[in-house]
Amino acid sequence: MNLDTPHERLIQRLGAHGKLEDEHKAAVRALPMRVRDFADDADLVRQGDRPKECCLIVRGMACRYKLVSGGKRQILSICFTGDLPDLQSLQLEVMDHSISALTVVRAAFIPHEAMKALWAEHPALGQLFLKHALIDAAIFRDWVANVGRRSAYERIAHLFCEVFIRMQSLGLAATDSFRLPMTQSELGDATALSTVHVNRVLQQLRRESLIASQGDVHEIVDWEGLKQAGDFDESYLHQGRGGDVN
Repeated sequence: MNLDTPHERLIQRLGAHGKLEDEHKAAVRALPMRVRDFADDADLVRQGDRPKECCLIVRGMACRYKLVSGGKRQILSICFTGDLPDLQSLQLEVMDHSISALTVVRAAFIPHEAMKALWAEHPALGQLFLKHALIDAAIFRDWVANVGRRSAYERIAHLFCEVFIRMQSLGLAATDSFRLPMTQSELGDATALSTVHVNRVLQQLRRESLIASQGDVHEIVDWEGLKQAGDFDESYLHQGRGGDVN
């Protein structure tokens, strides 16, 4: 399977939620897709847009964000390869947030009409797309709790735990390390912290030998300690496989 092709990337992601039969894979491979490349920091979709297509991250890393008064940005979640970050646009006409590239990103855009036809013809596939959207919602809820009720120290540790687990599940992380191409300013946007505060927490995590960092590559030195520091329970990621698609 060539995962650099958008159709195979989508099949891989749906397969993480349940078994796909050959007819389902063939139906996914028949979807029309328009592929675009984006530079880092470029918006794939903007708040206020009325998209007619769904976006699939084929390669790279992106984030969802909202702008508030004064131009301040709150990052709402991180999107990895195989994610469909604007799946809700199938039913909600106006985007209420933006999607931006954190790295160079290749994205594929699938017409809404084609997606709706796929769901109508293959309801079991529609259930897998729905599960994908529901897991997204679970991640949103935990990010709200992270920013609203955890300390600065816990927020950063929790974010690192989530990124590590999600990247490992996609084969994007090594056994005990991962690359997170986010500046300290972007980490601050994701955790509602100042850059100075982010820097202090990262230093503390290193000082306590929970992580070791070289640039944007972070090694997990003490996984159990990092989970405890971040009050991290991975159950909200729902990484287990769902039921088969018959």
